[in-house]
Amino acid sequence: QVQLVESGGGLVQPGGSARLSCAASGFIFSRYHITWYRQAPGKERELVASITNTGGSTTYADSMKGRLTISRDNAKSTVDLQMNSLKSEDTAVYYCHAAIVVGVGGYWGQGTQVTVSE
Repeated sequence: QVQLVESGGGLVQPGGSARLSCAASGFIFSRYHITWYRQAPGKERELVASITNTGGSTTYADSMKGRLTISRDNAKSTVDLQMNSLKSEDTAVYYCHAAIVVGVGGYWGQGTQVTVSE
């Protein structure tokens, strides 16, 4: 059974940090690129960060560049997303997605809520 389970969301103060994790099972993790997306209320889902299957290349959303670090551990089938200097506009549900081709098919996690507020 394929599973992607996100964790690490919650309430964060502006300027604070959060570390999201995505734990995968049920498929050959090392073959899949992993992408974090987010969706805020009333907005479309947008790409936040992506990492290739080997971890050799990363991509970040311009709106969050410099504040993010994505990493993966293929031995543990996990991907982490470190987010710093969070702003209220970063409030969203963050989703983990695994795909052989980024954005095409693949598997989704259930999402984890990140709320940036005083």
